[in-house]
Amino acid sequence: MSKQFSTVAWAKAASIYEVNIRQYTLEGSFNSFAHHLPRLKEMGIDIIWLMPITPISVKERLGSLGSYYACSSYTTINPEYGSLDDLKALVKQAHALGLKLIIDWVANHTGWDHHWTTEHPDWYIHDEAGNFTEKNGWKDVIDLNYTNQDMRQAMIAAMRYWITECDIDGFRCDMAHLVTLDFWKQARESCDTLKPLFWLAECEVVDYHTVFDTSYAWAWMHATESQVKGSNSLQDVWNVLHGYTQYPEGAQKLFFTANHDENSWNGTEYEKYGIAAKAWAVFTCTWQGMPLIYSGQESPNLKRLKFFDKDPIQWNQPLEMARFYETLLSFRKSNLAIMEGETFILPTGEHANRLIAFIRKKGKDCVLVLLNISKDDRIHIEIDNPWLSGTFQNIFSGLQFNFSGKQVFELQGGEWVVYSLKSN
Repeated sequence: MSKQFSTVAWAKAASIYEVNIRQYTLEGSFNSFAHHLPRLKEMGIDIIWLMPITPISVKERLGSLGSYYACSSYTTINPEYGSLDDLKALVKQAHALGLKLIIDWVANHTGWDHHWTTEHPDWYIHDEAGNFTEKNGWKDVIDLNYTNQDMRQAMIAAMRYWITECDIDGFRCDMAHLVTLDFWKQARESCDTLKPLFWLAECEVVDYHTVFDTSYAWAWMHATESQVKGSNSLQDVWNVLHGYTQYPEGAQKLFFTANHDENSWNGTEYEKYGIAAKAWAVFTCTWQGMPLIYSGQESPNLKRLKFFDKDPIQWNQPLEMARFYETLLSFRKSNLAIMEGETFILPTGEHANRLIAFIRKKGKDCVLVLLNISKDDRIHIEIDNPWLSGTFQNIFSGLQFNFSGKQVFELQGGEWVVYSLKSN
């Protein structure tokens, strides 16, 4: 199996930021979010991902506002967020700053009162009694029938609408694996004729990389959570990462410590990872792949955001984590070792379930990453590697150190360090 589509150049070294418009500001609108674009650009973000922008079904709605993922139309704007012109203006402002903007696409199902339910009921799957149905236990949505070619063409036409009308730059495809792969191939072939797009799949099925550029690293995230809870070890995390190296050339994984599902249903990154939350965030930005930052992580956001109701992010001033992410994201853009370097996982001996240590190299760029994902202080590790030779700089403190191939380091609970070789 090999990728059939090339990843657009601007996405290859990019970082992505997920925007929950509803909870981002008190107004919950495109226009109010637009004011944040310059600081996100400064923080090092490349791609803005908007959660679903479409109107939400009223029938079978959950909560007061319903799920973003239960749409009543594929080609209109959720009036809570503003107008079509507001979205066009947002895209233009993003592009003017050099940012790209993609939208969430929910192809597997619609809400119960989507206009297709009355116009084209045959476009849906029906149960034995002839009723609309859904296979995954979500009460507020109903499944579409991908054996119906007319529905498929209408779905692709709706996707093309947002490209031609608003000049969006790609799609994040919700639960992509629930939709047949041949549809996604058909959709990409059609949409990419309008402009080169970025395609992100919320799935972890390797075959989907024949169409998609990037897929979720769900297995990695679940393995890290299990490690924190003590139900597995770091070796299980390394096993998942090794599996990712077997993906087709050019396939990319999306790494994250939070997103809209995780935050609302499983807890903030601080609930899940505790003292190691920032260390794991460093990992997402220094391992090969694409890092995702969710709305509010730069604040940081310490609460679970309600999914079906208004629940604005409580922004800290100043944003305590903005500099942290700016340091990581600007560094990875300028360092070939991070983007495409060889990776050598370093032995940690008796600390094999407490420390992560790896070194990455490409040409003149070399990076050492040490992460203490435990609560234990004063853990010592000796690194003995020929790549660790020369003057290295701690990217967070700016302090420089001369290493000669063998060096002892001490890390406190939850501490992280990233050293970069200074070129002469």
